[in-house]
Amino acid sequence: MEESNAILLLSCPDSKGLVARLSNFIFQNNGNIVDADQYTSKQGKIFFMRIEWELDGFALSREEIPIVFAPLARQYHMKWTLHFTDYVPRTAIFVSRHLHCLHDLILRRHMGELDASVEAVISNHPDARDLVEQFGINFFHFPITPNNKQEQENRQAALLRELKIDLIVLARYMQILSGDFIGSHINRIINIHHSFLPAFSGSNPYQQAFDRGVKIIGATAHYTTEQLDEGPIIAQDVVKITHRDTLADIQTKSKDLERIVLARALRLHLDNKIIVYGAKTVVFE
Repeated sequence: MEESNAILLLSCPDSKGLVARLSNFIFQNNGNIVDADQYTSKQGKIFFMRIEWELDGFALSREEIPIVFAPLARQYHMKWTLHFTDYVPRTAIFVSRHLHCLHDLILRRHMGELDASVEAVISNHPDARDLVEQFGINFFHFPITPNNKQEQENRQAALLRELKIDLIVLARYMQILSGDFIGSHINRIINIHHSFLPAFSGSNPYQQAFDRGVKIIGATAHYTTEQLDEGPIIAQDVVKITHRDTLADIQTKSKDLERIVLARALRLHLDNKIIVYGAKTVVFE
């Protein structure tokens, strides 16, 4: 069994000696750094860092680390989070009737490629039940109409609290979430959008791309915010198309891309390689 490591993600105004102070904090407590990455923005001079060290032999317990680190963080006005590599986030996947991303995530989890525990699949349609239950995952059906939308969302929120869900993945969930729901899971809802944002946003990017005769199409994974399709972007990719591609061809290529981009974004989140800063992300790949 692999030993567990600690991961510190932080941002703060840039200043001299930051890397030395952070490294020294770990060294003074008998820690061994196994990975470190940093970036300083040219605009605003903001310092970002991801630093990972071994817990084996470290002088501080997991509970003591944030207490001892806090004075240093206050000195440099840091925003920071602490993570541990042996923690497996409890995840819920939301889906409607487009099941390709759900298929991919479940299979990747079954093969051990995603270090997350899928506690529930939640849908406004029953289409995914057989697939989900085949893998021993709990399926919850919340039919949604204009008259019961808020009530059903409240029930979904209660279920997420009951299951102690850490992370929500919108694997083509075709419902708009309320601000209250999103506000309870800030930077913990990952959505896949079937276009290269911000271009071709909205409900039918395939038709928009087809009508414009584009030569590439894309997919975008982002954290969900109250502003539809405008959350901090985690991962994007594109694929070439030609004048010979039909609308169906474009949809098929896009689905392949959506699977890859969503899985990539989810893995980056699970590996604690993302720092959200305003409307953007710093991704340590």
